[in-house]
Amino acid sequence: MAILQSFFIFILACFFEVGGGYLIWLTLKEDKPIWVGAIGGIGLVIYGIVATLQVQGFGRIYAAYGGVFIAFSLIWAFYFDGFKPDKYDIIGGCITLIGAGIMMYAPRNIH
Repeated sequence: MAILQSFFIFILACFFEVGGGYLIWLTLKEDKPIWVGAIGGIGLVIYGIVATLQVQGFGRIYAAYGGVFIAFSLIWAFYFDGFKPDKYDIIGGCITLIGAGIMMYAPRNIH
């Protein structure tokens, strides 16, 4: 259950970070209204809060989140921006998820 909860928190954080960044991107690069970027900024603040819901320490959370972020960004770009990942994008995204999983969920001997 703890692994599913942790994974859900990562996905929720991704929605706010990638979504928020994307809205700011649209405002600055594609001439969307400033309020779109402002909503993106709020999303980025919420992302920072959501990430603190993880139970591990900062270093491991943010390092592992980087892998989840990479894979999620590829999926977001595919669905919302018309990006067509090639096999190397997909392989790289899978590798980052494997690395994040090892970092977060490998059994450790805690003394």
